Amino acid sequence: MRTMKRAMNVAVLFATMTLAHAVQAAVVGEEVSYDVDGVKLTGYLAYDDAIEGERPGVLVVHEWWGHNDYVRKRAEMLAAMGYTALALDMYGDGKSTSHPDDAKKFMMEVFSNMEAGTARFVAARDILESHPTTIDSKTAAIGYCFGGNIVLQMARKGMDLDGVASFHGNLSTQNPAQPGAVKAPMLVMHGADDPFVPAEQVEAFRQEMDAAGADMTFIAYPGAVHAFTNPGADELGKAHGLPLAYNAQADEQSWAELETFLEDVFK
Repeated sequence: MRTMKRAMNVAVLFATMTLAHAVQAAVVGEEVSYDVDGVKLTGYLAYDDAIEGERPGVLVVHEWWGHNDYVRKRAEMLAAMGYTALALDMYGDGKSTSHPDDAKKFMMEVFSNMEAGTARFVAARDILESHPTTIDSKTAAIGYCFGGNIVLQMARKGMDLDGVASFHGNLSTQNPAQPGAVKAPMLVMHGADDPFVPAEQVEAFRQEMDAAGADMTFIAYPGAVHAFTNPGADELGKAHGLPLAYNAQADEQSWAELETFLEDVFK
């Protein structure tokens, strides 16, 4: 198993509960609690217990709203595809919110201390890779919104991952990738009409990845705006006057792209 370079106290508690959805009768979920530098984190691990033997693992990083039912649902979907997925916690205590002021506060706390944020990501990766259902040398990471930015930051750092995929993630960074630094193939799925990620940010990102020599696939979905994969985006957007909207076609197409991407990187 890959080793962590920072000392941390990680205590893992698995509480197993079988999901009631008939279409996913074999998928089970485990709530995972762990500590990193004195901060309690709560994640959610899902896998198909009808599959025998080990399989690749996928980390799932939540939107700026925090660790909520949406990110857990994505973990379950990955489990139904045959992976073991861990929806991790970047904020602590598994906290989440539906108000953008709180979400921004939580997000900026992570961005202001990316060393601690990286430690939380690595701790989750180690837990996923230590699970008896996973192949510890095959791990990818996906993220949504804030989480998309996080997985791209991990790729920029040269994190030991088989691939990273970003859904409607912010593409900016204070630490651009250096030539040769990005080891993981990248799949970036972007809403072409996302006002939070304007054209100049997209172009800067493309240039950064070209200069770094990254293996990057970029897909822009016409008519899609921020949070296009989240069915709850319309309600949140209306409640807070934000340009958020669900786009069923872009959601379906981007998930199909992810499925192909994971098959390729785990070959």
